[in-house]
Amino acid sequence: MSGSQTLLQRIAAGKEPRRLKEAASASGVGVPQLAESMLAGHVVIPAGNSGRKVETRAIGSGMPTRVNANIGASSMSASLDDELAKLQAAVEAGADAVMDLSSGGDIRAIRSGIAARCALPLGTVPVYEAAVESRERDGSMVAMDAEELLAVVERHAADGVDFMTIHAGLTRSALEELEQQGRLMDVVSRGGAFMIAWMLHHDRENPYYEYYDELLEILARWDVTISIGDGLRPGCIADSGDRAQYQELVTMGRLAARARESGVQSIIEGPGHVPLSEIDASVRTAKKLTEGAPLYVLGPLVTDVAPGYDHVTAAIGGAVAGTAGADFLCYVTAAEHLGLPDRDDVFQGVMVSRIAAHAADIAKGLPGAARWDESMARARKALDWDEQIRLAIDPGRAGRIYNERQSASTEGCSMCAELCAMKVVSDYLGIEAGEIQAC
Repeated sequence: MSGSQTLLQRIAAGKEPRRLKEAASASGVGVPQLAESMLAGHVVIPAGNSGRKVETRAIGSGMPTRVNANIGASSMSASLDDELAKLQAAVEAGADAVMDLSSGGDIRAIRSGIAARCALPLGTVPVYEAAVESRERDGSMVAMDAEELLAVVERHAADGVDFMTIHAGLTRSALEELEQQGRLMDVVSRGGAFMIAWMLHHDRENPYYEYYDELLEILARWDVTISIGDGLRPGCIADSGDRAQYQELVTMGRLAARARESGVQSIIEGPGHVPLSEIDASVRTAKKLTEGAPLYVLGPLVTDVAPGYDHVTAAIGGAVAGTAGADFLCYVTAAEHLGLPDRDDVFQGVMVSRIAAHAADIAKGLPGAARWDESMARARKALDWDEQIRLAIDPGRAGRIYNERQSASTEGCSMCAELCAMKVVSDYLGIEAGEIQAC
């Protein structure tokens, strides 16, 4: 691997790698335009060079708003079969990427099993595995040294991972800011909590920050995209937008620039729990402080009081964040804050996030986004039920509902029946609803 160039380095050398051409074609942009965006750090194409075949997904400015699905085992549920079922659900629902956040069981075997069956870009959080190994070996999840923290990154890359969340921007100075100002919920990022505990235990700087050049060498060797984690993301509405969050974000922006200089693609991770009224400013500030790097947001969740419905609260925030410029939505499932998601949670989580992403793409004026809706409108006007179901974001669910509740005696659905507005108006206009043709 050491003699190869990264995707970004090949583009900078004036070459047109296959992935660049594929992404440009799929996204409806020209190769020169996409290359320019990637060199500026505004777009990434996560795909490591481990040899695993990965579908091309361009993420960033001018691209469709993408959706990621988190899966992964825990110490209480560590079945590879369960995780593969979740993976299949994410693929069926139309996810653009998957992250394996396993923190229990045989983590490497689960990751390898997922990688072998996943054609989508695959992400992980290496520090989870390092913490579990440290606890099993030394009885403490923070006993590992800096070399071990770097070694686990290379292990994940070798296993076929395409992008990794690494909390390199969480420094001791940001931690001091957090301690001075105080928070209602302190730290809710699991990776962020591990790094804080490590710094306090060893009385040292975050090793992913201190040895960032060495980290970038590993990532460049395997052409892995770094997703710079926001360890101080707000975990409740009351903690949104504080000084510690933005101090970390400034550092993340600087790290993204250093990654780009090293030929490593980078993504910036964002909040978290954010009031609806603050999402636009939060996204725009993140974009400015990171020079337009692709922004990957968890939701954001717009209220704290909806356990069991947090896929909805996240979709609301995701639509607003996407409209403001967020590029990559990390789904949230209904099980968030309650337990490990199952297959159905994964499917529904991806679907509602895709709805949010599409709503954002319409608002952004993304070419082709509104045409989908126009096609649906024409099918509805024509009372063409087969076409409506075909065009639905979830054809399976739409078809089940219609077939279970349709009325055989009318062209309308069972809600309006003979009082269907489309049928009534078309009759009085002298045009049969079923004869209305698409332009």
